[in-house]
Amino acid sequence: MEKKFEGVVFNGFLMLFLALALMLGGIVSGISGIVFLNDGTGDVLGTALLSGGMTSFVISIIMMCGFLMLEPNEARVITWFGKYAGTFTETGYFWINPFYSVKKLSLRARNLDAKPIKVNDKVGNPVMIGLVLVWRLKDTYKAIFEIDSQTMAPGNQQDLGGATLKGIMLALENFVKVQSDAALRQVAGQYAYDDTDERDSQELTLRDGGDEINRQLERRLSERLALAGIEVVEARINYLAYAPEIAAVMLRRQQATAIITAREKIVEGAVSMVKMALDKLSDENIVALDDEKKAAMVSNLLVVLCGDDSAQPVVNTGTV
Repeated sequence: MEKKFEGVVFNGFLMLFLALALMLGGIVSGISGIVFLNDGTGDVLGTALLSGGMTSFVISIIMMCGFLMLEPNEARVITWFGKYAGTFTETGYFWINPFYSVKKLSLRARNLDAKPIKVNDKVGNPVMIGLVLVWRLKDTYKAIFEIDSQTMAPGNQQDLGGATLKGIMLALENFVKVQSDAALRQVAGQYAYDDTDERDSQELTLRDGGDEINRQLERRLSERLALAGIEVVEARINYLAYAPEIAAVMLRRQQATAIITAREKIVEGAVSMVKMALDKLSDENIVALDDEKKAAMVSNLLVVLCGDDSAQPVVNTGTV
């Protein structure tokens, strides 16, 4: 598990001043030693000055390798000859033992806009589905040591970028992409794309599941990405459609369903209007109709009210 780095840490500006002083002192001492040796007046002193100057110069060069500069939401994973020593996250300019190995990581949020993939829903229909994911690193220990993030960079370019920030983050992005694809297939396979033929079915579907489907997806992603110490900030489906090979057929099916639903509403309203008309005529004694006349009137009214085209009235000037 991740732990805080508890090694010795010094102010970077103070150590920079000390390193530069040692370097300058080493150069001056070395030049003085060479002068004494060339004059032949102080071989012992010249040798001592030259040796001390070279030592100071080498120490200053080694010290230069121990500086760290961290911006907000950055981290350094520190190891001591292969042993995990902790994670350093303080913002600023610091100096640590230069013999520590340091790997840089970013803790900033990142986006993944996954391209739609083809999956089969619960009833076997092929659908195209895509997601958008916001993620960030939460556990740097897992990100470095639980998965092979240093050699998973695209092209497997370990020597060129596997241990750099860019290489490690690209490897983590690739890991997130693969696991997101798997989680999306798992969730999509548990639900049908749209309602079944059963009118009273309350089964959750991909099209109308909304927040519940997104919560399921986020939970599956969190389980898969926890191995790499990655936190899922937000995950949601941003593209959903039938696959091209059945899209036209399903469109006709949806159109037919919509037409049937509309016709049912029209017929329901028409019957209600016809009943109201008959009741109104009977209650106000406007005209007396026998059963045959009522049937003809109902038929005519239903044709007028349920027809797609405008009615063409025929004026009856004879008897009722």
